[in-house]
Amino acid sequence: MKIGYDAKRFFNNQSGLGNYSRDLIRILNEFYPENNYYLYAKKETSLGNLTNNSKSIFFKSLKKTFASRQLNMGIQSELDGCHIFHGLSGEIPLFWKNKKIRKVVTIHDLIFIRYPNFYSFFDRIIHFYKFKYAVKNADLVIAISEQTKTDVINFLKIPAEKIQVIYQGCNNIFKQEPDKELLEKVKEKFNLPAKFILNVGTIEERKNLLNIVKAINNTSIPLVVVGKKTNYFKTILSYIKINGLENQVLFLENVNTIELASIYRMASIFVYPSLFEGFGIPILEAIFCKTPVITTNYGCFKEAGGEHSVYVDPLNVQELQENIINLWENESKRKEIIEGAFLYAQRFNDKEISAEIIKVYSLLLQ
Repeated sequence: MKIGYDAKRFFNNQSGLGNYSRDLIRILNEFYPENNYYLYAKKETSLGNLTNNSKSIFFKSLKKTFASRQLNMGIQSELDGCHIFHGLSGEIPLFWKNKKIRKVVTIHDLIFIRYPNFYSFFDRIIHFYKFKYAVKNADLVIAISEQTKTDVINFLKIPAEKIQVIYQGCNNIFKQEPDKELLEKVKEKFNLPAKFILNVGTIEERKNLLNIVKAINNTSIPLVVVGKKTNYFKTILSYIKINGLENQVLFLENVNTIELASIYRMASIFVYPSLFEGFGIPILEAIFCKTPVITTNYGCFKEAGGEHSVYVDPLNVQELQENIINLWENESKRKEIIEGAFLYAQRFNDKEISAEIIKVYSLLLQ
């Protein structure tokens, strides 16, 4: 099989959609190297180093012109003899010549519809029409969770039989036990506390970091935060200064993936009370690093965390605080959660996910 991919995120996004794209190509190349995987983008970057180590993955340069992804990528994939084209981030090209090429699109979430206040009017309009066109014209829609599938049915009016839920996994580095020397180096580099709770993700309103900070107020529990800062950070910082929490909350920047995995390993609890996600990959990362998770009690979060993680109302600061303190003080409970959640997470291993992807590709070509 020859499969073409929209690889813009593969080469340009360090997290989120970029991680999904790189992990998908990595596992397909690992378990199904007999196929050819064509990555279409305007330029190659160091994020896409998979292309240097495989005889099955090929970078295909697009013209560096306006809207080349929408106008030229589909036709180029046809000229290259691709049997399937897969849009990895909610889009597929607008133009094709050969109607026989089968089209797949992955939808991660429809947060711009559920929470329009987090997006500009212009962005909402653009996202809606891109996603609507993609799901309507694709032969198959892959949703990364049951929650996303429900949203695609309800908001984009796509029949359920056209949608396949295939969960995503996470980078292998989170599944590997780091040596003690590396842990010590990371701890020293970032001056980490001996014991702490952790939050990972872009520091934006939807991720709800402020309520974690409020939950540790009037406690002695240190909080470590890893994530890109947005304007919302100013709100967090203001609360920290007013309540004298400067020495209790540590913000980390320039953390690479290996270091992040080590930080997950050292954390006592991972706290992730996001208001909404398409799936919640940081939950999986924490579970594979054997760190207990406290997260949101609705939406997709239970799909990622399983029945052994702890679920709270993300808007209820008191409930969040009570659960943090309870786990913080109860080592045996933490171990119990880790054992159950880690067993549950095995369904998100690479071999199973890659097999599901190849199965839907093959069915489309029958």
